[in-house]
Amino acid sequence: MTLKPKIFAVISAFALILPFTQAGNAKAISFSLKDPIYSESALLINLDCDTVIHDKSADTKEQPGPLVNIMTAVVCLENCPDLKQEVTIDESVWENLYNTEYYDDLRFAEIYDGDKLSYQDLLYAMMLTSSVEASQTIAYEIGGKSVSGFVQMMNDKAQEIGLTSTYFTNPTGMYDPNQYTTARDMATLTEYALTLPMFDNIASAQSYSPSVPNLENHPDQDEWVWYHSNTMTDPDDDYYYPGVRGVKTANLEKGGRSIVTLASKDGHNYLLVAMNAPMVDENGDVAFYHLDDATYLLDWAFEHFSYQTILANTTEIQELPVDLAEGDDGYVLVKPKEDITMLWYDDVDISLIRHDKIRWYKTDLTAPVKKGEILGEVTLEYSGEEIATTELVAVSDVKRSWSKYNLYAVKLFPKSDWFRKALTVSCVLSAIYIILCIYSYIMYKRNERPIKPLYLTPDPKKIKKSDNKKKSKKRKK
Repeated sequence: MTLKPKIFAVISAFALILPFTQAGNAKAISFSLKDPIYSESALLINLDCDTVIHDKSADTKEQPGPLVNIMTAVVCLENCPDLKQEVTIDESVWENLYNTEYYDDLRFAEIYDGDKLSYQDLLYAMMLTSSVEASQTIAYEIGGKSVSGFVQMMNDKAQEIGLTSTYFTNPTGMYDPNQYTTARDMATLTEYALTLPMFDNIASAQSYSPSVPNLENHPDQDEWVWYHSNTMTDPDDDYYYPGVRGVKTANLEKGGRSIVTLASKDGHNYLLVAMNAPMVDENGDVAFYHLDDATYLLDWAFEHFSYQTILANTTEIQELPVDLAEGDDGYVLVKPKEDITMLWYDDVDISLIRHDKIRWYKTDLTAPVKKGEILGEVTLEYSGEEIATTELVAVSDVKRSWSKYNLYAVKLFPKSDWFRKALTVSCVLSAIYIILCIYSYIMYKRNERPIKPLYLTPDPKKIKKSDNKKKSKKRKK
């Protein structure tokens, strides 16, 4: 009986991870919200259809704060062959952070000098609590005893996976004017991280206790528990939101509050990034506007978005003229090859979608045309954005008129390649024949022996001599 929940959890996690491999290139529609949000930047992606449904300054550079721990975890997971390997904690690795002017930005997980923890323990501490002890230790150890070496690995990975507006200077998320990212890059990074083994389990855990007992520094091991800073996952918290999972929150005095989280409901799965929300309200009281924004955006998505057919395959798009058609059927109607169904905002009339951007595959269409033959494609646009493309096919057959075709062939023959080739061959053969005739005439003239006029009549002297010779022969006899 205990296996069923585990199996269900694995299947659910797998179903959520599947879309992540494509979401980095999410199509954008970006519908407007009825009410503004507090966060300076935000991105909401439906993972099932790889579509951005809201984008607020998603390419604006922001201070990431501890959201950089997502990249710290990625580099660790890809470069640590054994997450159960134990590390002896050395406080000197992070003690230099105590002198920062932004000390209130530091987050600790009660990890002390001399504690022994596995890399897995450190990853949980970092992802759930933003522990600087954990992130600095991971960076120091994985970076070959060099935090700066680890940071270089972070930036190399960022370039590899296409984070075009991100630069890391530390693994903790501490404020640095040279460290920056965007909501879009954070979404891409998170989607990549979720494809790695263990990351989803770590980033989605609500709580975790270290696997290695450290009774000297923590005599009551059961009380040494780390809880996820995303209180939307806590059933006892006012911000609890059923279906929300992890992933990371961040608080930074000069970078506001930020959150990256996942949410699922009624078969719909979303990735939300909200960055740089104010840390206090107009009265100076502590505020959690990043959680307010997350709640508002997820409510908006789950309540107002559903899959709708925005262009049916029965819609007659246009008449296309057809040459050489039989009878009066000199045209063919075209329609979409298939229905276009996509996630759509119920407050936006689908009649506002334009489908007049058509590209024909042939400039001149001649019969015959077969029903279902692909003739072109139509691109759908909403508010100036291309949202879908589908092929256009013929609604019916169009038969060829043989009389029109024969007349057309006769008219076309003088312009055809065959005619030009035949004419060329004829000209060449004629030229060769003329040359041969001229050559034969010249050769004939050269070999002919002319008859002199003198020999055209008998020579009397030669005749007389001939007769005398004959007479003398007779006498001798």
